[in-house]
Amino acid sequence: MPVYLDTEAWSRRHLFRLFKDYDQPYFNVCADVDVTRLLAFTRERRLSPFVAYHYLSTKTANEIESFRYRLRGGRVLVHERVHAGAIVLLPDDSFTFVYFDFTEDFGAFHEQARALIEGALREPPPLDARAGQDDLIYHSVLPWVSFTSISHAKDSRQQSGIPKVSFGKFREAGARLLMPVSVEGHHALMDGLHAGRFFERLQLHLDDPQAALGL
Repeated sequence: MPVYLDTEAWSRRHLFRLFKDYDQPYFNVCADVDVTRLLAFTRERRLSPFVAYHYLSTKTANEIESFRYRLRGGRVLVHERVHAGAIVLLPDDSFTFVYFDFTEDFGAFHEQARALIEGALREPPPLDARAGQDDLIYHSVLPWVSFTSISHAKDSRQQSGIPKVSFGKFREAGARLLMPVSVEGHHALMDGLHAGRFFERLQLHLDDPQAALGL
Protein backbone atom coordinates (compact mmCIF):
# COMPACT_ATOMS: atom_id res chain seq x y z
CA MET A 1 0.00 0.00 0.00
CA PRO A 2 1.60 3.35 -0.99
CA VAL A 3 2.26 5.79 1.82
CA TYR A 4 3.26 9.45 1.86
CA LEU A 5 6.63 10.68 3.06
CA ASP A 6 6.71 13.13 5.96
CA THR A 7 8.56 15.83 4.05
CA GLU A 8 8.78 18.07 7.13
CA ALA A 9 10.94 15.45 8.84
CA TRP A 10 12.86 14.59 5.66
CA SER A 11 16.56 15.44 5.70
CA ARG A 12 16.17 16.59 2.06
CA ARG A 13 13.20 18.87 2.75
CA HIS A 14 15.14 22.03 1.76
CA LEU A 15 16.15 20.39 -1.55
CA PHE A 16 12.59 19.18 -2.13
CA ARG A 17 11.26 22.71 -1.68
CA LEU A 18 13.96 24.14 -3.93
CA PHE A 19 13.54 21.81 -6.91
CA LYS A 20 9.86 20.80 -6.89
CA ASP A 21 8.69 23.88 -8.80
CA TYR A 22 11.57 24.16 -11.26
CA ASP A 23 10.55 24.42 -14.91
CA GLN A 24 13.10 21.72 -15.73
CA PRO A 25 13.85 19.78 -12.52
CA TYR A 26 15.35 16.65 -14.10
CA PHE A 27 19.03 15.68 -14.08
CA ASN A 28 20.76 12.92 -16.01
CA VAL A 29 23.84 10.81 -15.29
CA CYS A 30 25.51 8.54 -17.87
CA ALA A 31 28.16 5.92 -17.15
CA ASP A 32 29.40 2.59 -18.47
CA VAL A 33 28.60 -0.64 -16.66
CA ASP A 34 30.45 -3.93 -17.14
CA VAL A 35 28.11 -6.54 -18.61
CA THR A 36 30.75 -9.20 -19.35
CA ARG A 37 29.47 -11.69 -16.80
CA LEU A 38 25.81 -11.01 -17.49
CA LEU A 39 26.17 -11.63 -21.22
CA ALA A 40 28.19 -14.80 -20.66
CA PHE A 41 25.60 -16.06 -18.17
CA THR A 42 22.57 -15.30 -20.35
CA ARG A 43 24.27 -16.90 -23.35
CA GLU A 44 25.06 -20.04 -21.33
CA ARG A 45 21.48 -20.26 -19.97
CA ARG A 46 19.84 -19.21 -23.26
CA LEU A 47 18.17 -16.22 -21.65
CA SER A 48 17.36 -12.85 -23.17
CA PRO A 49 19.99 -10.28 -22.11
CA PHE A 50 17.43 -7.55 -22.91
CA VAL A 51 15.00 -9.01 -20.38
CA ALA A 52 17.80 -9.67 -17.89
CA TYR A 53 19.10 -6.12 -17.75
CA HIS A 54 15.57 -4.71 -17.56
CA TYR A 55 14.96 -7.03 -14.61
CA LEU A 56 18.20 -6.01 -12.88
CA SER A 57 17.51 -2.31 -13.43
CA THR A 58 14.02 -2.63 -11.94
CA LYS A 59 15.31 -4.80 -9.10
CA THR A 60 17.92 -2.13 -8.33
CA ALA A 61 15.33 0.66 -8.45
CA ASN A 62 13.16 -1.23 -5.97
CA GLU A 63 16.12 -1.54 -3.60
CA ILE A 64 16.70 2.24 -3.48
CA GLU A 65 13.79 4.05 -1.85
CA SER A 66 14.17 7.36 -3.69
CA PHE A 67 13.53 5.55 -7.00
CA ARG A 68 10.08 4.70 -5.62
CA TYR A 69 9.20 8.31 -4.74
CA ARG A 70 6.62 10.12 -6.86
CA LEU A 71 5.14 13.60 -6.69
CA ARG A 72 1.42 13.53 -6.03
CA GLY A 73 -0.50 16.74 -5.33
CA GLY A 74 2.55 18.50 -3.92
CA ARG A 75 3.35 15.56 -1.65
CA VAL A 76 5.80 12.66 -1.98
CA LEU A 77 4.19 9.27 -2.40
CA VAL A 78 6.32 6.19 -1.66
CA HIS A 79 5.41 3.16 -3.76
CA GLU A 80 5.96 -0.23 -2.20
CA ARG A 81 7.09 -1.61 -5.57
CA VAL A 82 7.78 -0.24 -9.04
CA HIS A 83 7.58 -2.03 -12.38
CA ALA A 84 9.36 -1.87 -15.73
CA GLY A 85 8.27 0.10 -18.74
CA ALA A 86 10.15 -0.91 -21.90
CA ILE A 87 10.26 -0.18 -25.61
CA VAL A 88 9.75 -2.71 -28.40
CA LEU A 89 10.98 -1.88 -31.91
CA LEU A 90 8.36 -2.81 -34.50
CA PRO A 91 8.94 -4.19 -38.03
CA ASP A 92 7.92 -0.85 -39.59
CA ASP A 93 10.71 0.95 -37.64
CA SER A 94 8.26 2.56 -35.21
CA PHE A 95 8.00 1.38 -31.62
CA THR A 96 5.54 0.71 -28.85
CA PHE A 97 5.61 0.45 -25.07
CA VAL A 98 5.27 -2.70 -23.00
CA TYR A 99 5.14 -3.07 -19.22
CA PHE A 100 6.65 -5.88 -17.18
CA ASP A 101 5.15 -6.35 -13.72
CA PHE A 102 8.09 -6.84 -11.39
CA THR A 103 8.46 -10.04 -9.42
CA GLU A 104 11.57 -11.31 -7.65
CA ASP A 105 11.08 -14.60 -9.52
CA PHE A 106 13.22 -13.98 -12.60
CA GLY A 107 11.92 -17.09 -14.35
CA ALA A 108 8.37 -15.75 -14.13
CA PHE A 109 9.52 -12.24 -15.10
CA HIS A 110 11.41 -13.61 -18.12
CA GLU A 111 8.42 -15.65 -19.29
CA GLN A 112 6.05 -12.69 -18.84
CA ALA A 113 8.39 -10.30 -20.68
CA ARG A 114 8.97 -12.61 -23.63
CA ALA A 115 5.22 -13.16 -24.02
CA LEU A 116 4.50 -9.42 -23.89
CA ILE A 117 7.22 -8.64 -26.43
CA GLU A 118 5.96 -11.33 -28.82
CA GLY A 119 2.40 -10.08 -28.36
CA ALA A 120 3.43 -6.48 -29.06
CA LEU A 121 5.15 -7.53 -32.29
CA ARG A 122 1.95 -9.26 -33.44
CA GLU A 123 -0.45 -6.55 -32.29
CA PRO A 124 1.09 -3.38 -30.82
CA PRO A 125 -0.74 -2.17 -27.70
CA PRO A 126 -1.98 1.44 -27.50
CA LEU A 127 0.74 3.88 -26.50
CA ASP A 128 -1.34 5.16 -23.58
CA ALA A 129 -2.05 1.70 -22.15
CA ARG A 130 -0.85 2.77 -18.69
CA ALA A 131 -1.47 6.50 -18.84
CA GLY A 132 -1.66 7.94 -15.35
CA GLN A 133 0.20 5.04 -13.73
CA ASP A 134 3.41 6.15 -12.02
CA ASP A 135 4.63 3.05 -10.16
CA LEU A 136 7.00 2.50 -13.07
CA ILE A 137 10.58 2.93 -14.18
CA TYR A 138 10.67 4.01 -17.82
CA HIS A 139 13.33 2.20 -19.86
CA SER A 140 14.59 2.77 -23.38
CA VAL A 141 17.29 1.14 -25.48
CA LEU A 142 19.58 2.69 -28.08
CA PRO A 143 21.54 -0.38 -29.22
CA TRP A 144 23.13 1.40 -32.20
CA VAL A 145 25.07 3.99 -30.16
CA SER A 146 27.52 3.72 -27.29
CA PHE A 147 26.30 7.08 -26.02
CA THR A 148 28.00 9.36 -23.52
CA SER A 149 24.99 11.63 -22.97
CA ILE A 150 21.28 11.48 -23.67
CA SER A 151 18.13 13.55 -23.18
CA HIS A 152 14.47 12.63 -23.24
CA ALA A 153 11.21 14.07 -24.51
CA LYS A 154 9.11 15.39 -21.64
CA ASP A 155 5.40 15.89 -21.13
CA SER A 156 4.75 18.97 -19.00
CA ARG A 157 1.43 17.42 -17.94
CA GLN A 158 3.21 14.46 -16.36
CA GLN A 159 5.35 15.70 -13.48
CA SER A 160 5.24 12.82 -11.03
CA GLY A 161 8.99 12.29 -11.35
CA ILE A 162 9.15 8.80 -12.88
CA PRO A 163 12.85 7.91 -13.34
CA LYS A 164 14.11 7.02 -16.81
CA VAL A 165 16.85 4.47 -17.47
CA SER A 166 18.39 4.03 -20.92
CA PHE A 167 20.74 1.33 -22.22
CA GLY A 168 23.15 1.71 -25.14
CA LYS A 169 25.35 -0.33 -27.46
CA PHE A 170 27.74 -2.93 -26.08
CA ARG A 171 31.40 -2.17 -26.73
CA GLU A 172 34.63 -4.04 -26.11
CA ALA A 173 37.21 -2.68 -23.68
CA GLY A 174 40.03 -5.21 -23.66
CA ALA A 175 38.55 -8.44 -22.36
CA ARG A 176 35.48 -6.69 -20.99
CA LEU A 177 32.13 -5.78 -22.52
CA LEU A 178 30.72 -2.43 -21.45
CA MET A 179 27.28 -0.90 -21.89
CA PRO A 180 26.40 2.77 -21.37
CA VAL A 181 23.53 3.40 -18.98
CA SER A 182 21.73 6.68 -18.41
CA VAL A 183 19.71 7.48 -15.29
CA GLU A 184 17.36 10.46 -15.21
CA GLY A 185 15.77 11.56 -11.96
CA HIS A 186 13.63 14.40 -10.61
CA HIS A 187 15.84 16.59 -8.42
CA ALA A 188 13.07 17.20 -5.89
CA LEU A 189 13.05 13.46 -5.19
CA MET A 190 16.67 12.39 -5.56
CA ASP A 191 20.20 13.65 -6.07
CA GLY A 192 23.40 12.52 -7.75
CA LEU A 193 24.12 10.50 -4.60
CA HIS A 194 21.11 8.29 -5.28
CA ALA A 195 21.95 7.93 -8.97
CA GLY A 196 25.45 6.90 -7.90
CA ARG A 197 24.03 4.29 -5.55
CA PHE A 198 21.92 2.97 -8.43
CA PHE A 199 25.02 2.47 -10.59
CA GLU A 200 26.96 0.85 -7.74
CA ARG A 201 24.18 -1.57 -6.88
CA LEU A 202 23.40 -2.37 -10.51
CA GLN A 203 27.07 -3.23 -11.08
CA LEU A 204 27.05 -5.56 -8.07
CA HIS A 205 24.12 -7.43 -9.63
CA LEU A 206 25.79 -7.51 -13.05
CA ASP A 207 28.95 -8.95 -11.51
CA ASP A 208 27.04 -11.87 -9.95
CA PRO A 209 24.14 -12.56 -12.32
CA GLN A 210 23.43 -16.03 -10.99
CA ALA A 211 22.74 -14.69 -7.50
CA ALA A 212 21.00 -11.53 -8.73
CA LEU A 213 18.67 -13.48 -11.00
CA GLY A 214 18.15 -16.20 -8.40
CA LEU A 215 19.13 -19.00 -10.79
